[in-house]
Amino acid sequence: MRKLFTVAAAAAAFVAVPAFAQDATVVQDAPTTTEPAPALTAPDGTRGFGFEPYVAIMGGWEQFDSEVTDAGIPLVPRNDKLNGALVEGIVGFNVPLGPVFVGAEGSVSKGVSGDIDWDYGAAGRFGVRAGDSGLIYGKVGYRWVNFDRFGRDSRDYHEMTYGAGFEVGPKDIGLGGITGNSGIRLRGEVSTFGSAHSFRPMLGLTSHF
Repeated sequence: MRKLFTVAAAAAAFVAVPAFAQDATVVQDAPTTTEPAPALTAPDGTRGFGFEPYVAIMGGWEQFDSEVTDAGIPLVPRNDKLNGALVEGIVGFNVPLGPVFVGAEGSVSKGVSGDIDWDYGAAGRFGVRAGDSGLIYGKVGYRWVNFDRFGRDSRDYHEMTYGAGFEVGPKDIGLGGITGNSGIRLRGEVSTFGSAHSFRPMLGLTSHF
């Protein structure tokens, strides 16, 4: 009887030791803490993803080449090129994607002097977010333009448009505390009509919501 008891005890020990070792290994390998992944933000500390609508008012000037044949604009004397001062209204939105952004906008411009009556168009924007609420961007779109010079019932001329620009927020221009990260920004831009057939510098203010 004693011999049978000894054999049974040895067998139980033989089975228990591997099980205990396995349990110890599981406990040792189990992670003690779980830290959340860091949130992606923009350079100015705002959230990395979102939807940001805006409106803008800008002023500037545009001059067309004397031979703008791509859009069918009539030829004019080289010393009397089509040009004029403009006031432009813009409505659009940005979609922040961490340190970069994409967006779209529509615009309407009215000539206040010179040969341009009005124009309108739409464009997509893309670029990087820089500094505190700053943007550096490129844009591609389509624009229609009408000229006073060709009469009241003259046709609209249309072509692709390309441009590049920047926006700077309050802290970037030394005005910290006046508005928050979303607010008034100074915006500057240069664009062209068709295959570099015009030069259009614009400057104004953008209000973000």
